[in-house]
Amino acid sequence: MKAAIYARVSTSDLRQETENQLIQLRQFAASQGWQIEIEYIDRETGSRSDRSEFTRMFSDAARRRFDMVLVWALDRLTREGVAETFEYIKRLKTHGVQFVSFTEEHFRTTGPAGELMIAVAAWIAKQERIRIKERVRAGMERAKVTGTRSGQPIGRPKVIFRRDEVQQLREDGLSWSQIASRLGVSVRTVRRAVESMPGPPSPWQNPGGDAA
Repeated sequence: MKAAIYARVSTSDLRQETENQLIQLRQFAASQGWQIEIEYIDRETGSRSDRSEFTRMFSDAARRRFDMVLVWALDRLTREGVAETFEYIKRLKTHGVQFVSFTEEHFRTTGPAGELMIAVAAWIAKQERIRIKERVRAGMERAKVTGTRSGQPIGRPKVIFRRDEVQQLREDGLSWSQIASRLGVSVRTVRRAVESMPGPPSPWQNPGGDAA
């Protein structure tokens, strides 16, 4: 029996690396006495049907380059949904190619209940993909309202300090730069805050513009 291995990992899915899948699939094929004819590796989302290696695999299946397709799990083949999953497996069977899932023995076309269990798994995979899209959409909507992906306001948080505190520090002999450093603001912000205080300017306000 000649086997083709199909491995896939999405750029946003860190649960599995393709090399981890390949090691186990090669060992499994060897234990079954299957000859690995070719390996296909995609690093794309399973919600797309135009994956380069995925497409090449079906082209080779039509030429009967192998007798079966071996994957690590059903969702590595596709996450498009029940109808799409069945269509892919039907296409393989039309070319005389069986489908085998390494981690899911019941998801194999070589067994009597394989097609039924594949339908259930395909539905679950599609629901997971829908939930991921909904979470992404919710995050984007939140970003529109708040201005950032994290939900935090854009820009630096507004610094709040008491003008009488500035006044007291100035009376204690601190320079403008020392006060600004202590309060975590610019010298200009400190001086503007003091100069906007009601009443006649105090001697330490330094209206002449010195930064003493």
